[in-house]
Amino acid sequence: MADNNTERVPTVIADDVHIVYRVHGAGGGRGSATAALSRILRGKKDKQQRGVREVHAVRGVSFTAYRGEAIGLIGTNGSGKSTLLRAIAGLLPTERGHVYTEGQPSLLGVNAALMGDLTGERNVILGGLAMGMSREQIRDRYQSIVDFSGINEKGDFITLPMRTYSSGMGARLRFSIAAAKNHDVLMIDEALATGDRKFQIRSERRIRELRKEAGTVFLVSHRNKSIRDTCDRVLWLEKGELLMDGPTEEVLKEYEKETGK
Repeated sequence: MADNNTERVPTVIADDVHIVYRVHGAGGGRGSATAALSRILRGKKDKQQRGVREVHAVRGVSFTAYRGEAIGLIGTNGSGKSTLLRAIAGLLPTERGHVYTEGQPSLLGVNAALMGDLTGERNVILGGLAMGMSREQIRDRYQSIVDFSGINEKGDFITLPMRTYSSGMGARLRFSIAAAKNHDVLMIDEALATGDRKFQIRSERRIRELRKEAGTVFLVSHRNKSIRDTCDRVLWLEKGELLMDGPTEEVLKEYEKETGK
């Protein structure tokens, strides 16, 4: 966590954030289109009759993140972790409340979009450009990105189309591209869950470096060890609500006692 003897600079402020998904066609099934048409013809206006279901994914979450922190997000499946990250990244609107960020947040997920028909080499270039790096910066960092990912350790895979990669190889390359740039706010969604222990150690070391370079890192992981090794603070979400926010060991202890994980 940031040194208490120095000024703590906020990078992300979440103020009573609510996020609601609206799912259309709820209750589908065969004949649902006919049923929907019948409702329209009958002039039914309420949301349930129009087949719109609301999912309140994040419920009144508030916190402040500071420069130099690495913050883990934990919770059972469907607790709202990834949704919250997408809102911080500006990819989802808030229903109520606000998200304020210093600088440009970058979200890295295992499904981050790279192009399957292009080679890994070409994706390194495009991924770097998408993150705001210049072509000169990409050229300078290209070999270190490839080496960090480890995808060439068993062959010249960087010259093959990404659709030929395993999911682990793709995730490692995505992380390596993102980690090649210093970020104001970097959000990592399950990227450390892939790859062998050697790559996980490299990734955790790089996250610590990013923090020292004045960034803030958010990490979503179902591996408590990754959270312990990487983060100094943890947010625990369940059913969209923030149950606990505090030092890593303190929060994980309560989480493991509650869930048995």
